[in-house]
Amino acid sequence: MGLPVAKVGIVPCSGEALPAGTVCRLACRRVLDKLRPGQTVAICLPLFIAGGAEERGFAARHPTITVDGCEKRCAAKATEMFSGKPVQALLIPAILEKHGIPRPTRLRGFGVEEEEAVQAVADEIAHAVDETLIQTQDQGKHYDEL
Repeated sequence: MGLPVAKVGIVPCSGEALPAGTVCRLACRRVLDKLRPGQTVAICLPLFIAGGAEERGFAARHPTITVDGCEKRCAAKATEMFSGKPVQALLIPAILEKHGIPRPTRLRGFGVEEEEAVQAVADEIAHAVDETLIQTQDQGKHYDEL
């Protein structure tokens, strides 16, 4: 039996009324399913806020990355309040600005422009996961296997 594999929790915002919220959920899903499968776990923000013991416990024991769609930073604030400071707190408008991508205006029916935003955000999340795993290894931290 080897050492436990580190897992990184991703806490996406749940901004249903904002195009950036849709970008957030799609980008996080891409990271979980395609870019960093087996290394990442999604934490449901509404359940986390409502008192979900499993979500809060995971976030307290594992490094977390929050991804927020707006300046309210609900995911980052809730994570810090209930489980500890996230190792990284990403903000979608800042990511899009960094890549020179306009903010999406549609909630659904994404096209080429929105796909570019989703991929840029997914790539940034994957990079944050990689950095977190490297830091975890460098610090000799080990986390529970899921």
